[in-house]
Amino acid sequence: MVSTLKKVTGSNITLPKGFSAAGINCGIKYKKKDLGIILSDKPAAAAAVYTTNKIKAAPLAVTKESIETEGLLQAVIVNSGNANAFTGTQGTLDAYAMRNQVSEVFGLNEHHVGVASTGIIGETMPIDTILEGIGKLHPQPKLENALEFSQAILTTDTKTKNACYSFQVGEKEVVLAGTAKGSGMIHPNMATMLSFMTTDACISSDNLHYALRKITDQSFNCITVDGETSTNDMVLVMANGCAGNEELTPDHPDWGTFLQALTLTCTDLAKSIARDGEGATKLIEVTVEGAASDEEARIAAKSIVGSPLVKTAIFGCDPNWGRIIAVLGYANVEIVPEKIDLSIGGFPVLSSSEILPFDEEGVSSYLGGSDISISVNLHSGNGNGKAWGCDLTYDYVQINSSYTT
Repeated sequence: MVSTLKKVTGSNITLPKGFSAAGINCGIKYKKKDLGIILSDKPAAAAAVYTTNKIKAAPLAVTKESIETEGLLQAVIVNSGNANAFTGTQGTLDAYAMRNQVSEVFGLNEHHVGVASTGIIGETMPIDTILEGIGKLHPQPKLENALEFSQAILTTDTKTKNACYSFQVGEKEVVLAGTAKGSGMIHPNMATMLSFMTTDACISSDNLHYALRKITDQSFNCITVDGETSTNDMVLVMANGCAGNEELTPDHPDWGTFLQALTLTCTDLAKSIARDGEGATKLIEVTVEGAASDEEARIAAKSIVGSPLVKTAIFGCDPNWGRIIAVLGYANVEIVPEKIDLSIGGFPVLSSSEILPFDEEGVSSYLGGSDISISVNLHSGNGNGKAWGCDLTYDYVQINSSYTT
């Protein structure tokens, strides 16, 4: 079957049928937008994955409870500027208050509302300001409104992050779109990362959750900026069925296309987060082949892209490939030290662990670019994997040494 998958220009979360959005400044921040909502015309199948940090922000528990009630959401309310994390009983009450206010304002069942927050940890929410702001949200299915939502969820990000793909399910066109935030406290297993995806596909919550969990491991869990894992991470998908397609299941002939669309959307968003790492000047992509398994390939790739020594070498345009090899030695994956191939960009450096003559000035010049690729073949099996990250710069220190939301 010929693939019908297409990347959609003008990506935004209201492109799938039946979704609207809004974003405003409600007063958590001084001027920037800080409160947003995604609203579906009808209850949508929902699935989410959350941070692995043992300290989880209150909104995660509320959203998890909402989804587990029926497997459905009709809205998700998101604020930036305050994480509502480590805020005790009051934080839980505030998260429920946000859910209840959305329920009342938009006439929804309480358990059809998800809640997410991002920002400073350990500060009490300005809940009265937020509740008043919810009443001022007027979601619309327009590009402008979708972009306002994308802006409202940002913290130290320098840009919004959006992706969208369309594909056929039978005779029906289906659209899947996503928006995300994330810049610092980013590490595999997610961190200070929020991602929201909408689709007009018809699919059950169980099948949506199965697909999301599988693909998160290949996308969002393959990025790292600074090795920090936050308290608020969430990746959430809503599927409202407004495309009118036959229900997607693993047995459906177009299931593979749906998985591909979800994979590409998640990967695009993940790479955008890595590229926008705090103070970053370069996106680093590491590809590992020939590992003992796909999982070990991803572990090795994440270890390389997460190494402070590798990241600083790339920032300084230093072709010090020995740092990459050193990482492989402690990455807790199976290697044969005598069989490693390594290339930086288009420059082969090692072949079967033998040092190749290479143009150091050429590699240094290549590292001065904005997109850096590192390729490794371990010759230990058939496992393949990728990971994405960024360089470590002076600006990262400056950003994180000051009080910021």
